[in-house]
Amino acid sequence: MTLAIGLLNGLLAVWGVLTGLLALLLIYRGVVGIHEEDQLILDPAESHMAEEQKEIVQKIEKVRPYVYVLSAASGVLLLVIVGVWLWQMATAPH
Repeated sequence: MTLAIGLLNGLLAVWGVLTGLLALLLIYRGVVGIHEEDQLILDPAESHMAEEQKEIVQKIEKVRPYVYVLSAASGVLLLVIVGVWLWQMATAPH
């Protein structure tokens, strides 16, 4: 029984770290995305603004795969935690 409790605590700790990293990445993406504009710049005099927008989009695109992976890992780990918890409840002596 203590092994299962240790396993559940370990899984919860790993899930907490993954979810914390995911939250930090989402905050970073949101902060960077604040400066993104939805307008087309056609004037050559404002080409520096277009370059800034390209850099912002590149930063957001760079973070996207990590957000997907951490989201999936966090979700799967949460399902595993629920499964372990249900298994503990089912096999616990009454």
